[in-house]
Amino acid sequence: MDLLSKIDVDGILRSTDYLLKLVEKEIERGVAPENILLAGFSQGGVIALVAALRTDLPLAGIMALSTYLPRTVPVESPVPHRIFQAHGRMDDVVPWQAAADARRRLEGMGHEVSWHEYDMAHAVCAEEIADIREWLLGNL
Repeated sequence: MDLLSKIDVDGILRSTDYLLKLVEKEIERGVAPENILLAGFSQGGVIALVAALRTDLPLAGIMALSTYLPRTVPVESPVPHRIFQAHGRMDDVVPWQAAADARRRLEGMGHEVSWHEYDMAHAVCAEEIADIREWLLGNL
């Protein structure tokens, strides 16, 4: 599977619009944007990242797990975000290099990226969960 050559830009934008509508509903219910965190694994991570980069809401942060940021998807970065990004060195679904490229791009846009990599495939490991816990405690 050549993940990076078949990017459904329209689908990604529709999904991020939907996610941002859910965020707006939570804000209408009284949840402060600073208490909202977007998180996703794999394709869900793409949606979380793109949604965050398409809003000016001061979110609590973004967790981008085993994911990437397609260059063909138009994003702007109206506000800087804190991003927990984690990836497996042996990921056979989303290439490690794609995650590293996303990290450089995010940092270049002025985001604070907390980068973590693990000896795992396209998965989550106990060490990653412990790192997520620490990051969450520091950001919420």
